[in-house]
Amino acid sequence: MTTEEVYFAGGCLWGVQEYVRYLKGVISTEAGRANGTSNSTQGEYDGYVECVRTLFDSQRVSLEQLLDYFFEIIDPYSINKQGEDVGRKYRAGFYSLDEAHLASAKKYIGARADASQIVVEVLPLSNYVRSDDEHQDRLTLNPDDKCHIPREILFKYRT
Repeated sequence: MTTEEVYFAGGCLWGVQEYVRYLKGVISTEAGRANGTSNSTQGEYDGYVECVRTLFDSQRVSLEQLLDYFFEIIDPYSINKQGEDVGRKYRAGFYSLDEAHLASAKKYIGARADASQIVVEVLPLSNYVRSDDEHQDRLTLNPDDKCHIPREILFKYRT
């Protein structure tokens, strides 16, 4: 097994975590916030984005496959908004500490026919803060909670 780590941001982290956790090759997920400018994750003014730390086995799923899945649940043309989630903390993004991951994500987006319209951030991870326990596995524990991802997509890969 070859474990790699990336961070996906696509609106409210509850839905992103619930969706990503069931993808083939995903080892674990954790809800959190990334790339903020302060020691606090409260409010939108410190720059944090809601995201899901994702550990995956690259022998079972490629980064490109994960990006295919990710683009299935986001609106890549929307700035600071995913579904009803509005604000900078809900922007769509892909983050990693690995330059090869970032290069792959940029190449993936650049190869799309709609590349010039895509506003998904692809940036190095500058910091990460784990969300509190109340936000971990939220839709697994409370499946009827509100989510911006349509239910038929959200639960598509559950087995």
